[in-house]
Amino acid sequence: MRTSTTTATTATTTSSAPILLLITVLVSVFMLAPMLLSIMAGLVNNYSVGLKSGLTLRWLLEVWEVYGNTVGWSLALAVACVIGTLLLGVPCAYALARSRSRSARAFEELLTLPVAVPGLATGLALILAYGQFSAFRQSYAFILVGHIVFTLPYMVRSVAAAFQRDDLHALEEAARTLGASFGQRFLGVLVPAVFPAIVAGSLMVFTLSVGEFNLTWMLQTPLTRTLPVGLADSYASMRLEVGSAYTLVFFIIILPVLWGLQSLARLVQKHHGT
Repeated sequence: MRTSTTTATTATTTSSAPILLLITVLVSVFMLAPMLLSIMAGLVNNYSVGLKSGLTLRWLLEVWEVYGNTVGWSLALAVACVIGTLLLGVPCAYALARSRSRSARAFEELLTLPVAVPGLATGLALILAYGQFSAFRQSYAFILVGHIVFTLPYMVRSVAAAFQRDDLHALEEAARTLGASFGQRFLGVLVPAVFPAIVAGSLMVFTLSVGEFNLTWMLQTPLTRTLPVGLADSYASMRLEVGSAYTLVFFIIILPVLWGLQSLARLVQKHHGT
């Protein structure tokens, strides 16, 4: 009886495999085709003519000359955003995970508001609150504050879920009975135990910060542009080939960084466990 049931299940799975493969291929083509067309548009002399017009690096060089400074600033903002959310988010996640009060739950819901509220509204609120400080308003620090406000909920939710594990309560209590101070328990026991969640949250924060547009567009000035803002500017004010070349530059810069971070996250999870 059990053998026949197992055989029937295997046959059903085998028969559905081609359908699942076809769906996967169709979805992949649907998602990748626009990106590939955009990349091609940035490498041809004239997109309306197509490949017949010949390949060129002219548009890439033009993008790098006009918008090259946005690359370093975008990466620096993303790294600073990760550091800021780590310093604020990890202690906050611990406090929320250990608290059972209604005020903690209310604060947790308020913390997620920047995710639900449109980025333009969040940017406008920051401008109304701090826009009168001209030096701050015209610096990348202003954009950094906006990015931290937007990405902090992702870090807190990711790490708080790890702090809520039952085995961590037992580990913390054991360290307390052995005379460890709060700092020793937090940095020496708890943080290493949730390190995979911290890495996963950091990867999410970095990715969101690099690609964030709506909030950044509200907070940026002509001297504080980032990669996504420069991309929108190139599409709006220059040739289609230039905007497409900017997309290619975005991929060239960001994809290797993301692949490296994902490899690091997998290495950490393999070493520390889940």
